[in-house]
Order: sequence, then structure tokens, then C-alpha cells
Amino acid sequence: MEENINFSHRSVLLDECIEALDIKPDGIYIDGTAGGGGHSFAIASRLTTGKLIAIDQDDAAIRAAGARLAPLGDRAVVVKSNFSCLADVCKTLEIEKIDGVLLDLGVSSHQLDTAERGFSYMADAKLDMRMDSQASLTAYDVVNGYTEDELRRILFEYGEERFSSRIARNIIKAREQSPIQSTGELVKIIKDSIPARAREGGHHPAKRSFQAIRIEVNGELDVIRPALESAAKLLGTGGRMAVITFHSLEDRIVKQTFAELASGCTCPKSIPICVCGKKPVVKQVSRKPILPTGKEIEENPRARSAKLRVAEKL
Repeated sequence: MEENINFSHRSVLLDECIEALDIKPDGIYIDGTAGGGGHSFAIASRLTTGKLIAIDQDDAAIRAAGARLAPLGDRAVVVKSNFSCLADVCKTLEIEKIDGVLLDLGVSSHQLDTAERGFSYMADAKLDMRMDSQASLTAYDVVNGYTEDELRRILFEYGEERFSSRIARNIIKAREQSPIQSTGELVKIIKDSIPARAREGGHHPAKRSFQAIRIEVNGELDVIRPALESAAKLLGTGGRMAVITFHSLEDRIVKQTFAELASGCTCPKSIPICVCGKKPVVKQVSRKPILPTGKEIEENPRARSAKLRVAEKL
């Protein structure tokens, strides 16, 4: 129970999300990344006969969201699942159409701040990084089991780390002596792999690498497109999906997927009549992402890189 009370996650772009979802009191909404239940509570509080389904794969988040939403009774239900399984969750709950879906992508403040989860490069802990504690792949498995080429690829692609080759090579060298057990050991290897001049100022030298390994462990980028496509099918006309991203890799996938769902005929311009039959599924509510205000960034620095994109079902 103590963990529920102390679940530390500040809901980013909260007012903007509520406005974007255009909540109907009798509507059915899904928060696919419930976390501590902040967004979920704000949505469910605006319902009368409607229902909010709060989904998360993290056991701690499930407990926290359950406690936060309990006062709202049957207006909210909490389900342990991955947001990529939206269709399965709705089928189980006998829901055919929804009026809105919210996804707050990436790692939560609680996961970062709970040292033993192994997400943070600021505290020494076992290499874990699993959002779902029952998942099989851990950061330990990635760091100690992947080949040098595989490590270099994920560090470069998911972390956009320019010293990926050097870091991957030094990870291999270190683990030849003994397995890399902790985040502290990994941070030291990364720091030693990056030239001193490149370490001056800016972000922590391990930030990009930890992001990359976390994304690999949880398959974070792989589930975004299928989830958005699934949400688009579930949404009724006028229903909206709102997605918060925190880095360029996530945002690029959301932007591209929304653009594809919003595009119509793909036939070559040389063909006078459409033969593909493709019609737009959604319209983008705004071409540019919605950003946090200066006040929110001041109060919650982790909101700095957040972007909110919104699409509406046609």
C-alpha cells in the first residue's frame, strides 16, 4: 500500500490531453499507459455513464492506478496488459467501439526513481529495466548476451549514440573478464568509452545508452505503430487518440503513422482514376505537436521534451 501512495509520476500535458480527447460524459476511453493514474483519474472524473479502461504492464503502476481510481467506482477499470493489445482488452471487456485513447510513451518517473528497477544511470542497481517484471528479457541479458554488432546497432539506432562502436567494444571486453552485473558497472564502462571532451556539459554520458538498452528490453518502438492502427479501428467516428512522446524516435513513428492513416489514395498521379480504394481513416487535429508550457517545464523538468500529437477518426 505504501508503494501505491508514493508512486511518483507527474502527469505531463494533463490539461492539453483532456482538451485533446474532447471527453463525452457517456463515452468509453482507454488510457493505455496508466502509470500512477493521473491522466486516468482526470478522464474518468469527467464521465457520468461512461467508462475508463486504464491499462499498464507494470505491476507497481497497476496497484497505484487501482488505488487512485478506486473512489470512482465502476467508472474505471484497471487491466494489466500492454497497450499494443488494445483490441484484445476491448474484446475481453465486450467493447466494440471507443471514444478516445491516450498513450503516454516511454519510462515513467516512478520507474526512473525506483533504483532497484535498474532504469536509472544515477543509482547503482541490478541490470533489469523491465517495465513488466514478469517479462523474460532483462538489461542483464542484453548487456551480457548480445554480440558486439547487436550492441552497436541498438546503441546507435535507439540511443543515437555516436560512440556506439567504442561502447559496444568495451562492453565485450569487460564481460570477457566477468559478467556486468550492475548499472554502476555499465555506467563506468560507458563513461570510459567516451572522450573527456565529449563528456563535458550536456547530458549524462550514459543517458543515450541506457535509453537504447531500455527500448530494446521492452520492445518500446515495435508496439507503437500496431497500437495506433488498432486504436484507429476501435475508435468511433469523431473519437480521438492522443499520444505523448519524449524522444525523436517515438515521435517520428507517431508522426508517420498518423500521416499514413490520414492519407487517401496512393495511386500514381499518372492514373486518372483511383484503383487503390484507399481512404483516410483519421484527420490530424493539428499538424504540429502540442508542447508543454514554460510553467509546466519549470515545475516538472522531465516534461521538457514531451510532444503531444492528436488525431480524430473520420
